[in-house]
Amino acid sequence: MSDLFASVGGDAPQIEQLGAGVTLLHSFALPESDTLLKEIDVISQRAPYRHLTTPGGFVMSVETTSCGTRGWFSDQYGYRYVTKDPVSDVFWPEMPQSFLSLAERAAAAAGFNHFVPDACLINRYAPGTKMSLHQDKNERDFSAPIVSVSLGLPATFMFGGNKRNDPVSHLDLLHGDVLVWGRSARLRFHGVMPVAPGNHAACGPYRLKLTFRLAG
Repeated sequence: MSDLFASVGGDAPQIEQLGAGVTLLHSFALPESDTLLKEIDVISQRAPYRHLTTPGGFVMSVETTSCGTRGWFSDQYGYRYVTKDPVSDVFWPEMPQSFLSLAERAAAAAGFNHFVPDACLINRYAPGTKMSLHQDKNERDFSAPIVSVSLGLPATFMFGGNKRNDPVSHLDLLHGDVLVWGRSARLRFHGVMPVAPGNHAACGPYRLKLTFRLAG
């Protein structure tokens, strides 16, 4: 299988179609990245990052928090969306308007109109942390896309097929890039290779990822 997601050079188009239902929006979030980072700081103060536990008992290396009417959680009882932060037993922080606007505009640029997410999962990657191949399949409506915003250190995104053992392609994601996938690609397996050490001017030694979903 040819690598559809090879590293993109400086002359790449702003909007790049990477296959059926998959669009990379180069630097799409860059103009508002400072605002996004300030909002992330506020959210993480109200709902601190934590290392979730998988149903199999493994502790995830990535730190996670959420905002919106639903937040993502995992423990020995399974993966699920919950309306309250189980750590504090209060509702998740409200999704900022800047988040909603970005997600809606990015989805529309990729051909998904009227996307209104109700959940935003915020992952913080330190150097060496990764995300194993998985599917986003706990949402109720698979007709809505996934909108993923990358901030901070670069990362290598892995994109497989609809089966776990399908071939995997790789994509380098940079600060401000937004990746959108849906339709026939909605349930494709995906993950992140271990993040390389570095120091980003805006995010320090971290990669931050916002993942917008329609969960309910």
